[in-house]
Amino acid sequence: MANIRPFKAIRPVRDKVHLMAAMPHYSYKRNVLRAILETNPFTFLNIIHPEFKSKVKTAANSSARFEQIRGMYAEFMDKGYFIQEEDERLYVYRQTKNGHAFLGVIGGASVQEYHEDKIKKHEATLTSREAVFTNYLNIVGYNAEPVLLSYSGEAAIRNLMEEKIVERPEYEFTTTDLSKHELWVLSASETQEMVKAFAKVKAIYIADGHHRSASSAGLHDLRSKQERKHYPNESHFLAFFVEEETLRILEFNRMVKTLNGLSATEFLDALKDSFEVRSLGRSKKPSGPHEITMCLENKWYQLNCKPHIVDADHPIKSLDAEILTQFVLDPILGIKDLKADDNIDFISGNFGAGEISKRIRRGDFRIGFMLYPVSFEEVRKVADNQMTMPPKSTWVEPKLRSGLTIYHLNE
Repeated sequence: MANIRPFKAIRPVRDKVHLMAAMPHYSYKRNVLRAILETNPFTFLNIIHPEFKSKVKTAANSSARFEQIRGMYAEFMDKGYFIQEEDERLYVYRQTKNGHAFLGVIGGASVQEYHEDKIKKHEATLTSREAVFTNYLNIVGYNAEPVLLSYSGEAAIRNLMEEKIVERPEYEFTTTDLSKHELWVLSASETQEMVKAFAKVKAIYIADGHHRSASSAGLHDLRSKQERKHYPNESHFLAFFVEEETLRILEFNRMVKTLNGLSATEFLDALKDSFEVRSLGRSKKPSGPHEITMCLENKWYQLNCKPHIVDADHPIKSLDAEILTQFVLDPILGIKDLKADDNIDFISGNFGAGEISKRIRRGDFRIGFMLYPVSFEEVRKVADNQMTMPPKSTWVEPKLRSGLTIYHLNE
């Protein structure tokens, strides 16, 4: 049973929504972020960067900075940039990019179900990041970027969404990344029907947003111990629920700077204990699981896993990202910690082989490894066994924008 909570969304007025909704600030190049902040007074990024034009700066991730963010949010409210729904509703949202449509429901996800592992995780989180974001939520008092949650398709939910999207959306706009965004506000009766339909969903999986969901749960736990007024919305957090069948999962490819003292020939020889190594005439993406393609000093190779290194029945050891770590990155290249080692970097699969070749030609790296994307079935298997995926295993789309529907935690 999935407990989805309707809420009174705070959202942009219709004539400013295309200027307001923004990607997470860290996804912008510094010069692009500066240009947006200088030219767009309505962007949600102004709330996240309240001191952009100030000569006096507070420390990043400090309570003082978060107080400034809360103040800028209040200023946007006072200027009439936002409206708030009069009644608790759910929202149907569709994002279309490159011909692929992501259709789902925006609502509140249950902290209790998160703690009970009915909302299932597949990534480990950093306690330090959780603590920072929990403090952020406690001070600013809202969720602005939904956690991406997935479920196995339910006909009742799909039918309700399809009935709604034939109507004119409340919002319809296109952003500069060529994504089209549409939002429909469900009526009171439609909202109740959707709540009933979600009650039949047996399991929910976090597709993207493990730190955000963990921090929201942390906020609930923190506030529940305090002698203060408690708000119903604290029991849930902002989420976008989408059918797992419609998610787009890409790989994270690996870029390595040095060969750990080996020559290219010595490195290729070392690979042959675990892989069948074949030279390629040009760049090539892997065609299936347990096939890895590699660019080594501007030459491309195909690595096929030998049977003895693949544990097909193990949720983690069967993944190519883990196989690459256990049989190449660690023993041959000396990379022990993928999160901390400066010798390795990651590039999302939406950049392609051309970007890998370019970075190697530029001299930034000597090797690039391309992996075959994992399926959501593999992600589900890891989560169902309460395990965690290797670091940087998946690049999941859709990527969601902040400021489209804001979930007020102090209500």
